[in-house]
Amino acid sequence: MYDCGQKLSSIASSVTVMNANISPYRIDIPQDRLDDLHRRLAQTRWPDPVPGAGWEAGVPPDYLRDLADHWRTKYDWRAHEARLNEFPQFTTVLDGQPVHFLHVRSPRPDALPLLLTHGWPGSIVEFLKIIGPLTDPARHGGDPADAFHVVAPSLPGFGFSSPLAGSGWSTSRVARAWASLMDRLGYERYGAQGGDTGAIVSPQVGRVDPDHVVGVHVNNLIAFPSGPLADLDPADQARLDLMTRWGQDMSGYAIIQSTRPQTIAYALTDSPVGQLAWIVEKFKEWTDPAAEIPEDAVDRDLILTDVSVYWLTGTAGSAARIYYEDARSWGQTAERSPVPTGVAVFPNDVTIRPLAERDHDVVHWSEFSRGGHFAALEAPDLLVDDVRTFFRQVR
Repeated sequence: MYDCGQKLSSIASSVTVMNANISPYRIDIPQDRLDDLHRRLAQTRWPDPVPGAGWEAGVPPDYLRDLADHWRTKYDWRAHEARLNEFPQFTTVLDGQPVHFLHVRSPRPDALPLLLTHGWPGSIVEFLKIIGPLTDPARHGGDPADAFHVVAPSLPGFGFSSPLAGSGWSTSRVARAWASLMDRLGYERYGAQGGDTGAIVSPQVGRVDPDHVVGVHVNNLIAFPSGPLADLDPADQARLDLMTRWGQDMSGYAIIQSTRPQTIAYALTDSPVGQLAWIVEKFKEWTDPAAEIPEDAVDRDLILTDVSVYWLTGTAGSAARIYYEDARSWGQTAERSPVPTGVAVFPNDVTIRPLAERDHDVVHWSEFSRGGHFAALEAPDLLVDDVRTFFRQVR
């Protein structure tokens, strides 16, 4: 259970649906779609392995066969669907785009609204372990004064925020839509938090809505150098080296999704094993480096729930298009955000402090020795504590 009881759901529903433009939503995947998934998994055509390559050439067939068999024979989507449905969910239309979002209000009326934005290949599944502690800290051993009302949308074209209504859905446009969503919900003061794509969108929300955003907290913040970097401390130099290695050896997915999202969409939409490999490779490369395989860092069934959201909604292609829309701005220096910003750095992040301070008003900085890219799933205790600590400065 994720500590979202009937009373809390009722409160959130009654508050949210006061706006006629917002409708309650419940996830209910048709059974024939699940049957089709199992049939396709059973009929997978498997490639030959690259001899002796291990993970260096991509996801090893032996590993993926075992994971796909678990997905087909042991994983229970209905159980995880029910868990997701414990959270109050809604849909609305923003700038012509259907948007799905969780809206979980704290039992504490004076809680600060907090807008959570996931990344790729993430989804709202990323937030399952942190929503309870954020909305009801007293129930999780925290200070009641740290409570948040959580709003967690699915990015346009991702999961249940589909179909993608036309082109042009860059992260800047998403940020403007998110500001409209918070206004529609009646929140005049709010914070924003996000990782990966969410670490691009959340600061942008602060840029477009600075009169209402009290602070921005990010993990896995990426800022590209605009020239040579000198006098970096050892930790930042290691992150710069990792950024260079990412560009040389680990960026194939980004190059494809930013240049040919339609081409890769055919394979990912037609083959569940293809979709599984495309995502689980990132759980291998981006999670805590102490983890030998992805499920050493993130529970296997949570990984499969995230993959299932992409597969069952058929949104691999539309989700990839956020890379296509943003590619023109890659490497450009962003307008400096005027909003107080907190930065959490986990292992395998490429967040370089001088670059972060160039683009953001950094008033809080934390570095952690465990966790990784999917911090909300890997180290939820550390992330929640850091979010609480930062927002105490700006409530």
